[in-house]
Amino acid sequence: MQILHIPCLEDNYSYMIIDEATKEAAVVDPVEPHKILRVAQENGVDLKLVLTTHHHWDHAGGNDKIKQLVPQIKIFGGSVDNVQGCTNKVENGDKLSLGTGIDILCLHTPCHTKGHISYYVTGKEGDDPAVFTGDTLFVAGCGKFFEGTAEQMYQSLCVTLGSLPKPTRVYCGHEYTVKNLQFASTVEPDNVRISQKLSWAEQKRHTGLPTVPSTIEEELETNPFMRVDLPEVQEKVGCRSPVEALREIRQRKDNWRG
Repeated sequence: MQILHIPCLEDNYSYMIIDEATKEAAVVDPVEPHKILRVAQENGVDLKLVLTTHHHWDHAGGNDKIKQLVPQIKIFGGSVDNVQGCTNKVENGDKLSLGTGIDILCLHTPCHTKGHISYYVTGKEGDDPAVFTGDTLFVAGCGKFFEGTAEQMYQSLCVTLGSLPKPTRVYCGHEYTVKNLQFASTVEPDNVRISQKLSWAEQKRHTGLPTVPSTIEEELETNPFMRVDLPEVQEKVGCRSPVEALREIRQRKDNWRG
């Protein structure tokens, strides 16, 4: 299993997942279809699937065009998310496959949008699994609660995504890592892992490289939104429950001007 980053727009990422045995590929959130096709041609792959995380235009806005350019492609998206160009609606727990060796599990991770889907992808033995989290989970952050509640985001982040195997690579929809870690350090100023990762992320961006992927393990160590089960994090933000802490941290982030 090979995964390619495709930077799009200002700070979005599309991703191409390639089954190396068959040269079949899936693409996540192909907002710039011509760019996606060029990458597919350069890598000699056959585009089979579009995996749309959610309906916002900077994720689903290229679907109609990619369908024009690759008429046989299947476009997947959440069943309650009115995803542009969607040909196949998916629910939590639905399974898809790519080529001969790649399995894709659809995980309903609502809050940013009602029907937001994250895609958990496993390859052959020896490949660490990967999860494509759109705008639910960012490196050291989470998406705004546009269509949902703190309870839903807690379920999506801490229960659904937080219970994936720790080595799972996290591929999110935007390059927001430096800002997210700067904010994270205001919540936990004494968290050494946050300051270490911030220095690393600044260095990466300075040389124009992506800070994605992270891993579930790293997120549990550095992402304040995934650390709300910890009493010390709740205490830092003056809350007594994980959901209350999550709501408080999100409000602080919404008002933060880093």
